[in-house]
Amino acid sequence: MPASDTSVTIIGASGALGFGLALRLATSGVEITIGSRDAERAQQAVERARAAVPDGRFVGLENAAAAQANELVVLSVPFRSHSETLTNLKGVLVAGQLVLDATVPLASAVSGKATRMLGVWQGSAAQQAQEMVDEGVVVVAGLHSVSAALLSDLDRQLDEDVLICGDRRADKQRFAALVDRIDGLRAVDCGRLEMARITESLTALMIAINARHKTHAGIHITGLPDALW
Repeated sequence: MPASDTSVTIIGASGALGFGLALRLATSGVEITIGSRDAERAQQAVERARAAVPDGRFVGLENAAAAQANELVVLSVPFRSHSETLTNLKGVLVAGQLVLDATVPLASAVSGKATRMLGVWQGSAAQQAQEMVDEGVVVVAGLHSVSAALLSDLDRQLDEDVLICGDRRADKQRFAALVDRIDGLRAVDCGRLEMARITESLTALMIAINARHKTHAGIHITGLPDALW
């Protein structure tokens, strides 16, 4: 696997999943640019992150400036904000950038149950993102089954797989290398971007499992070879 990138932007890192990912990556030495619709809120997230990871490298910016800061961008926003965020980044994200979309179209976005999914006519949130970004910007999908609570709790050991979907193996490899910097996570190639309709729905399943068993369960894919990439 190629060496992982040393800097990444996380749009929505003031939210639970994005913030937890920022902490874990910063612990592994990755420089994190936190993006938010409000620059002050981004800076508040930076201050929280520095309190948790004093040696971490964090910058807080408004979304557009944050999106321009790195080639790799993680989009971790509620589905109700997904289209608006991407619309506001039109012309900001440029050809050659790679977006990992962790968004899930849960019914809670329209006051429904978090254990139900909304229909997205493109097939998935990630496919919607690919349709909305400018030509040359590539979208992959991942992080749908990882517990935000576990990511944020640096005292907890992780032990699960991160399922990544995308149309080009090289793009998935870049994010896989980033994921693999986090102790206890293993990136697994789950095929083309169209498979995101399935991996996104795993979030609703994991919410139901965790609520029933009062835990933060993860997913392991068994029977895979040692060398995945």
